[in-house]
Order: sequence, then C-alpha cells, then structure tokens
Amino acid sequence: MFSVFRQTNKKPAAILLLCLSTPLSAQEAEPAITVVGAPLGDSIGAIAYASTILTPDETLLESQLRNVAGLTQFRRTDARSANATSQGATLRGLGGNATSRALLLLDGVPQTDPFGGWVSWPAYASQRLGRVIVTRGGGSGVAGPGALAGTIELESVNALEKRGLNAEGAYGSRSGIEANAYIGGALGNGSGFLNASYARGDGFIPIIAAQRGPADIAAPYEQFSLAARAVAPIGGKTELQATALAFTDRRTRGTALSANGGDGADASVRIVHRGRWQWQALAYLQMRKFQSRFVAVDAARATVTQTVDQYNVPSTGIGARFELRPPVGEDSELRIGGDWRRTRGETNELFTYVSGRPTRGREAGGESDTAGLFVESSAKLGNLTLTGGARIDRWWITNGRLIERTLATGALLRNEIAADRQGWEPTGRVGLAYVSGPVTLRAAAYLGWRLPALNELYRPFRVGADATAANPALQPEQMKGAELGLDWAVSDTIRLRTTVFANQLKQAIANVTLGNGPGVFPGVGFVAAGGAYRQRLNLDGVRSNGVEVDLNWREGDWRVQGSYALTDARMRALGAALALNRLRPAQVPSHNASATLGWNGVSVTARYVSAQFEDDLNIRRLRDALTFDAGIAVPVSDRLALMLRAENIANTRVEAAISGAGVIERAGPRVLWIGLKWGARD
Repeated sequence: MFSVFRQTNKKPAAILLLCLSTPLSAQEAEPAITVVGAPLGDSIGAIAYASTILTPDETLLESQLRNVAGLTQFRRTDARSANATSQGATLRGLGGNATSRALLLLDGVPQTDPFGGWVSWPAYASQRLGRVIVTRGGGSGVAGPGALAGTIELESVNALEKRGLNAEGAYGSRSGIEANAYIGGALGNGSGFLNASYARGDGFIPIIAAQRGPADIAAPYEQFSLAARAVAPIGGKTELQATALAFTDRRTRGTALSANGGDGADASVRIVHRGRWQWQALAYLQMRKFQSRFVAVDAARATVTQTVDQYNVPSTGIGARFELRPPVGEDSELRIGGDWRRTRGETNELFTYVSGRPTRGREAGGESDTAGLFVESSAKLGNLTLTGGARIDRWWITNGRLIERTLATGALLRNEIAADRQGWEPTGRVGLAYVSGPVTLRAAAYLGWRLPALNELYRPFRVGADATAANPALQPEQMKGAELGLDWAVSDTIRLRTTVFANQLKQAIANVTLGNGPGVFPGVGFVAAGGAYRQRLNLDGVRSNGVEVDLNWREGDWRVQGSYALTDARMRALGAALALNRLRPAQVPSHNASATLGWNGVSVTARYVSAQFEDDLNIRRLRDALTFDAGIAVPVSDRLALMLRAENIANTRVEAAISGAGVIERAGPRVLWIGLKWGARD
C-alpha cells in the first residue's frame, strides 16, 4: 500500500466507532422482528415520472450507473483515476460543470461534497446497497433542492433480507486488489449490518502513449470505506434507523506531485412511523476533508513543476428533514414537510511557486443555507393517476471571502469579502399516468433549482495552462422541463420504456472563455501562451431536448437490458459569453447507450458514448468510444463462487480530456480480475 499525502486523517474512523453502540450478531434462524429498515413507501405518483430502479451487484456503483443512458459525470474517468473534483453527476445533457446537477441521496441524506458539489464515489460500496432509484427530470421537491437534472436515490440493504456473512476478494491487472466484507442480520429486536470495502491498484499512465514523456508515470489509488447501520423498534409502528459511514480516498494523476483525494464521515438518524398518520424525521451530519496538488509539465513532458498545493479543504454539511403523510384515502396520498441544510467550507492553498517553493497563500470559502417547505398530492382514479406538488425555498449565501497573502511577509494581496445574499425560489412539478392494459402513458412538467457551490463562488483554479476565475455574484440555476413517456409491457418478459423530453436551464453556470494567453487577466494573474482565461458566469441558458429508451427482457436464465439516450443540448449566451451561443455544452455527448446480455452467471456489457467537446468553445474534441465489459461467476460450492471479470476488453482508447496544447488524457484501459465470493445461505 502507498501513501500520497503527508498525513492521514483518522477522525472519520473514530467518529464511526463512536456511532456503533451495540455489537452486531448475525443469526441464521428467522427472527421475530417488526422493523422494516426503509423509508416510507414509494409515492403512488411515482408512476408518472421516468424512473429506473437498479439492484446493485458486485461491480463499481459508477459502472452500474453508466448503464442508465444519459447519466454522466463531468469527465469519462472513474474514481480510480479521476481527480475527485471532476466527478459531478448529471442527466439529460445538462452537464458542462464538475458540480452535480443531479441530487444524490443515501437514505435521504444529500451526498455531494458540501464545498465543491462533487461526489466521492468510493464511499458507496454496491454490496451494502439494496436498490438505486434514478429519476430523470428535475423538480423532485419532496427530496430537497438541487434536483435540476434528476434524482439518484441510494437505499441501504435490508439486513433481514441479506443475512449472515458475505465476502469477496479479487486480484486484477496492475496489482489491483478489491475486497469487501459484509455481515448483517438480527440485532436485538431490530436488525443491522457492518460493511467494509477496500480497493487499491498501481494504476495506469493517463497520457496516451504517443504523447508521453519522462514525467508521465502510473496513477496509483487506494480507497477504503466502512459503514454500519442499525434499525430498532421504538414503538408499535415506529422505528429508529441509525447509519454511520466513513471513507478515505487516495489517488494520483499520473505525474509526481499530483496527489488528490480526501476523507469523510457521515452520521444520520431517521425515525419512521408507519401508523395511520405516517411520518418520518431525519437529521444528519457530514464532514469532509479534501486535498489536491496541481502541476505544470513542460512541452517535452520531461519536467514537472508544482503550481498549486490545495492542502486542506475542510467542509461540513448539516441538515434535517420532516415529512407527514396524513390519511386521505386508500387511493390518495398527501405529503407535507420541510427541510433545512447548511454547508460550510473553505480551501487553503499554496501557489505561485518559485524554484520549487510557494510564494503565496490563498484562503477562500463561505457558508450557504437552504430552508424549504413542500407539499405533494397524488390520487389514483381508476386507470388514471394524477400527481402534483409545490415547493418554496429560502436561501442564504454568507461569509464569502477570497484572501491571498505573500508568504514571506504576510502582506495582503487580495482581501475580497463578498456581500451576503439571500432570496426565494419557488418550484414544483405535475404529472399524470394512464394505464391501459400493457401500456402506460406518462406526462410530466417540472421546475427545479440549484444554489451555486461554495467552490464555484469563491475559488479560482488552474488546469494546466488554463486559468479560471471565481465569481461570488453567481445566481442560482433554474430549470424548467416537460416530458412525455410510454411504458409498454410487450409480454410477461419484455418491458419497453420511451421518454421524450425538453429542458431549459436558465442562468446555467459555466466556465466561459474570455481570452487567451500570454497575458495578465483579472482574478487569475498571468496566463501563459497556449492557455485560456475563463471565468465562471451565468449563461442565459442551456436548451436540452432528447429521447430516452430503456429495454428489459428476461426469459429463464437469459436477460437483456438496454438503454439509449439521444440529447441535443445547446447553450444560449449573450454579452461576454456571446461566442458560446448555440454551441454544445462542454462534456455533453449527443449519443449515449449501453446493452447487457446475461445468461446463468455470465454477462457481457457494451457501452457507447459519442464524441463530445472538452471546452466551451467546441474546439477540443474528444472522440467517441465503444467499450465492452464481461463477467463470469462459476459456482464452486453452494456458498463459494469463482469470479472472473474484464473491463474494457478491447482496450479501447477512451479520451477523457485534452489540454490547450493538445495533450490527450485517457480513461481506464483494459483490466482483468479474478476472485472468490463467499455468500451465506438464504
């Protein structure tokens, strides 16, 4: 194992241990337990929206989410090789930003980084998840603000359904190791589980072979997560659900001095009452600490020079949610509630290196709050289901600052204190579904919004020769959209879903090119030749129209799953960003597809992503890519299985980034895995 940081933060593990007050005892016998361990049931109005339910398997959660066409991250790299700050999730072509435009939840708790809005995917081992619900389209007011492009809901596994010990381990290419252990079952009068997950590897060289130099080396990674969950009855129809999660993530970027990653710890408590008056209450705390180093590489790719050491990015998220479902009839539903979330974070950096030593320091950060009330009503009238909801949010952005000093003297170079701001954001959604035999017709319209992340507001940054200035005046993003859908049960074994959508994202936050080096530019200083000067700005909007098709077929041991998204996304821009008008948003492909063929423990998955642009001016083009994955499970006994897995079998070059100098970075090459899986009897 390796360490790419100067020190390891041990606080998350300690916090997790404090959350574990009772030992876990897995029992094979069927216990007499009344707890459920889940939130209140799915809304009867959910049928009106384009939702996909995944049952996680043993592969990376990121890989499984790529099977939902149209669900993308800012870059094509996964959490083993990407810089964590590039891993924001979005849907329906509303990308172009490393901050998530989809709302990611784990047992109801928002999961994006409180400072940056990106996602730490190594924290979520598939083995501890019961199901994943992906809802395309925004405005899910009952889940909270931030669901511009859609909602990704992760739910912990039911420990009474997955009992006993389950463990697996695998060895792969480039000294890759994956290990996971889960134990769950009865815990007193309730239930619970404990899960640990570990992965490491020597990594691959990110720069393509034709452009490498002596400075280019492999990018190793090492990641660990630990999660515990306990469910206990506290009344006849009331239960307490307590969850704790801790993770650590270490990566490098393929050169010396390019370590990045972080640590995190979450704790949440949810009380669920399933009586005649149903309700649930949630409170949570998140803590994150991120670090990242950035370098410049000369034209011959022989020399690496430190440019930025983002050595400490602490952030916290704290919040609460309450929902009430009063009795309104067997075929009707009313959901009333509210939520609050506070985020706080800052970045501490060293930059402007001279002779290998930093000469300046930066501190930038602030706080934000959102508080909202929501109501949603649904009714089933024979074959017709109607649903509609509204939400009102109050937001605050406070204590914003960008401070830069000369390290030698402590003299202030910048002392920019942003004005506190606040505002209101009303949103809502309506939908209907009509069922006629095997066919369901759907229609929905919605409004959504997202508050700028603290990172977007206050932190300037550089990637290679390109420099981007912060903008503390950014306004919240707003989205309106509509969709029409058809779900067809072609037979008992074939399901087809088709959705046509149109979205308009107003005040879209984008990194807008305003000039090119060499030169000195406001907010970033000197930009060298070949570099671009950008600033985060609110565009007039992004229009995204498209079609999504999902197919599922099962017949005995055979199964076929397919997903395809066609997206026509264009920017609308005036003023300083006029050059971007009608261009495609950065990192948004027109076509995205996946298909999986499975039979009796054998599966093959093909994924295709069309060409997309690295930059907002649509100059740096990333070519399309078709990749194949495969997996085989060979039973050795009734509990033990031999696992074989391959990623990117054809070793396709998947382009992930292009610098201003034309240097191409790739995503993961071919990886082969062999391992064993031990599973308890049902």
